[in-house]
Amino acid sequence: MAVPHRSHAVERPLTALLSYALVAFTIEFDNEAEHRLPHATTLYGRTPGALAAPWLASLAMWTNCMQHLQEGPITVAELERRARTPANLPGMVRWGYIRIQPAPSDARPKPPRSEWLITLKPGGQLAIEIWRPLQAEIEDRWRNRFGADLYSGLRQSLAAIVSRFDPALPDCMPILKFGLFCYEGRRPAKKSRVTASAQKIDPEKLPLSALLAKPLLSLAIDYETGSPVSMAIAANILRLVPDQGLRLKDLPALSGVSKESIAMAMTFLKARGMAIEAPESPGSRFRAITLTDLGRALRDEQPHRLREIEHSWEQKFGEPLKTLREQLREITGDGTAHSSPLFLGLKPYLGGWRSKALTPAVLPNFPMVLHRGGWPDGS
Repeated sequence: MAVPHRSHAVERPLTALLSYALVAFTIEFDNEAEHRLPHATTLYGRTPGALAAPWLASLAMWTNCMQHLQEGPITVAELERRARTPANLPGMVRWGYIRIQPAPSDARPKPPRSEWLITLKPGGQLAIEIWRPLQAEIEDRWRNRFGADLYSGLRQSLAAIVSRFDPALPDCMPILKFGLFCYEGRRPAKKSRVTASAQKIDPEKLPLSALLAKPLLSLAIDYETGSPVSMAIAANILRLVPDQGLRLKDLPALSGVSKESIAMAMTFLKARGMAIEAPESPGSRFRAITLTDLGRALRDEQPHRLREIEHSWEQKFGEPLKTLREQLREITGDGTAHSSPLFLGLKPYLGGWRSKALTPAVLPNFPMVLHRGGWPDGS
């Protein structure tokens, strides 16, 4: 299969390259899961004839929840210990994957919710059977698409870097918090990090999505520590708004993220005095975003802040980081449909929900993983 022309005229931050690869891998995984799994969606209804059809969700819900339930019921606390990040448990109950209730043997009138048992519903058991082999299958596609040498080299470079991280980092991007920050308080809680740090993980055995997520999350934590704005908002919103402002309706196509995630970002930006939303002109039906002085300062600071963080990483990781950047550039290109090889794997199945949505022209510069279903572009 022919690979599109790669354009590297603009040097993109490492966060963007990692995001392009992770989002593309996730979409390819999700498209295949949707094709195989009887499911329901808000806009397109239920798979005809399906008795156990959970509401469709993304790879994040496999990583932070369902993969840990394969061997039987566990407590809510045990799930979070294993996943090292909270799952959207109310959503997973509502969507038909799991039940959460006190253990039958617990005679206490009000046992703490952390000790309640999580059990599978029929739709959840079916989802596990569909999701379980997909990581390896999508990795096989990448190996064939990009070549065994590039694929293996990418895994080796990622593993060399991930081996030096705190094992408490989860294997996926966490569900974004208020302000679209990765963590409340800008950093993982010390208690959860200490608890999980005892779990030593062999990076060679991690799926590619985890190897991509861990450095991306670590970079985001470095960026968000002390920052008044999240990596997600800085990379996907502020970065794109020129001094003269921008129509809000143009942001989804320019950023590659959903209008719902943009609405969440706008709520935060307006409340913090970083942006103004108003009619584009008197009487216009189009709404526009204009950055305040504070918003422009944060926008202009972003590339410098990222360069400083990457420079510190270069000093820490040395040659493996340089090699990783080169490998990612080869695989991701510029993250656009015109030039990125990643788009070779993103064509949805006929009838899939992405086949009925606007085809993206770009991949997000940072994943927008929301409580809505964990989709990497906030859909």
